[in-house]
Amino acid sequence: MKRLNDTAKFIIEMRDADLALREMLVETGELFDGYNAEMEALHIRNAEALESIINEIGYPTADKVGEAASDAAWLIIQHAISRPDFMRKCAQMLEKAVAENRADAKQLAYLTDRIAVFEGRPQLYGTQFDWDESGEMSPSPFDDIQKVERRRKAVGLNSLAEQTSLMRASAAAEHEFPPAGLAERRQQSDEWKRRIGWIE
Repeated sequence: MKRLNDTAKFIIEMRDADLALREMLVETGELFDGYNAEMEALHIRNAEALESIINEIGYPTADKVGEAASDAAWLIIQHAISRPDFMRKCAQMLEKAVAENRADAKQLAYLTDRIAVFEGRPQLYGTQFDWDESGEMSPSPFDDIQKVERRRKAVGLNSLAEQTSLMRASAAAEHEFPPAGLAERRQQSDEWKRRIGWIE
């Protein structure tokens, strides 16, 4: 039991380090200027450490490490965007845990969408947002609005319109603005995704 408690504490500490760095980058205005190198390095370290834990105990569900550490692990996975295979593996494990009523379906929805967006596929739940051509924070492409709303409701998410309002308010509160060269940023993003292995 003590070993699992130590594991839980370690996972939470990794999450806290991630959030602390994010807050610092928000304050300096660096967070939204591409993928910050220091943040990427931290995300990779956290992913590697969490993968070692998962290889030992399986997916860190709440019944194994407690709810706080399980939530923290999910955030680390969400941020492991430089490790596509790890994120995909975690999505499969999380899907199984959700089917067994041992994990939150909302977390699976977010992870499923995040992987889809990085792979260049339409998202299913509308959880991932980015700047659109009009300079508005909007959902990344999804398949069908009615299907999206049904899926969101099924897992306990709010409506897409409500979430869009929240995301736009959050961007304003953090002084996040659309990039000056949106097309150039998207090109750089695609080049990064290709280099990392998300797309061919």
